[in-house]
Amino acid sequence: MNKDIVSLFQHAYDLCEVGDYRQALRYYGEILKHEPKNVKALIDTGVTYQNLENLKKSIKFYEKALNFDSKNTDAMVNKGSALHTLGFFPDAILCYDEALKIDKQCAMAYAYKGLSLGEIGDIDAALDNFKKALLIDKDYDVAKISKEVAQDLLKAIRNEKMKAKKL
Repeated sequence: MNKDIVSLFQHAYDLCEVGDYRQALRYYGEILKHEPKNVKALIDTGVTYQNLENLKKSIKFYEKALNFDSKNTDAMVNKGSALHTLGFFPDAILCYDEALKIDKQCAMAYAYKGLSLGEIGDIDAALDNFKKALLIDKDYDVAKISKEVAQDLLKAIRNEKMKAKKL
């Protein structure tokens, strides 16, 4: 990667850090004008659109990145995250499963899959995925918090079932 492209990435990153996503998109656009197959720039553009809550556009950039690098777990997990936010939980789960086929140690894919499973009501499977994420990265906050919530939900469900049996 040449020095100019590295500089453009740094400017875009700095702008994202302060929340100036629209200006960051200009820098990513400049990178892609010179290197249209730059997978990192495609993914970062997708993330930036996701931060702007333009999820459909973010998905398009993740898909472009995957067209050039079909085994890119970052693009796959981010696409799943955007689909999750749109409420397409089964599609999101498919993305996480694809990422896990590529990298069985992707804690983020397990944690995010757990979130989507929880959204469709499969709390036991969600909990299993949070546990897998924590086995890989014991300090992963999303998995820690979500595991606790899933355990509390399962406990509440079991308590309700016990009360119902007593009636």
